[in-house]
Amino acid sequence: MGAIKWIGGVMGWAFGGVMGGIIGFAVGSMFDNAFTGEQVAGQQGGFGQARMGRPQTQPGDFGVSLLILSAAVMNSDKQVLKSELDYVKEFYKRQFGQVKAESYISMLRELLQKEIDLREVCLQIKLYMDHASRLQLIHYLFGLSKSDGHVHPDEVQTIRNIANWMGISMVDYESIQAMFVKSAESAYKILEIAPEATDEEVRKAYKRMAIKHHPDKVGHLGEDVQKAANDKFKEVNSAYDQIKKDRGMN
Repeated sequence: MGAIKWIGGVMGWAFGGVMGGIIGFAVGSMFDNAFTGEQVAGQQGGFGQARMGRPQTQPGDFGVSLLILSAAVMNSDKQVLKSELDYVKEFYKRQFGQVKAESYISMLRELLQKEIDLREVCLQIKLYMDHASRLQLIHYLFGLSKSDGHVHPDEVQTIRNIANWMGISMVDYESIQAMFVKSAESAYKILEIAPEATDEEVRKAYKRMAIKHHPDKVGHLGEDVQKAANDKFKEVNSAYDQIKKDRGMN
């Protein structure tokens, strides 16, 4: 029952609505129905307060959101791989510690057996999570998809749907996708510009993207999330360096 206590302690808005019901199902299954989905979802202190205005996303809310979305992506291609489970486990272990990570993975295994109303989950995330954190979710999900060395088309479509329902623009989505699925125009897509852009437009795009993806924007989510954001930031820098090299820009 100790796991239930810390789960309740770190949740805010993610413990309400459809997400509260989903996590309630997982917790109930884990602990022999000690708590029902309705009982867990009823712990909505943070959720109710969030209606007053969008709060800063907390690590627990981010972690639960990521867990549910991970289950949806992992089920996209009808097979759950060990490399995917290991990827999720390592993230949660670094972010929350070994004991809590094991509880998260136990919940993930239950979620993988449940049909998730993905659209409703994404709409709740869109309503209560800040934009920078939502971008980081998409970046993580592409990393999860590529954990086996291949980004499966069905997983890409699921991530695309998630981005759309969470209110992520297509240019933002394609920018993050280009960090994992490389093509001749990847560097330009990462900076959200066309190959025909002028040198000055390239410089302005880089400054804009450097601000959008700066790791400090997700510093409130914990050290490991910020580290992952730093990887994303490096991709922006690498894209800019590549374009400058190709064009002979100073």
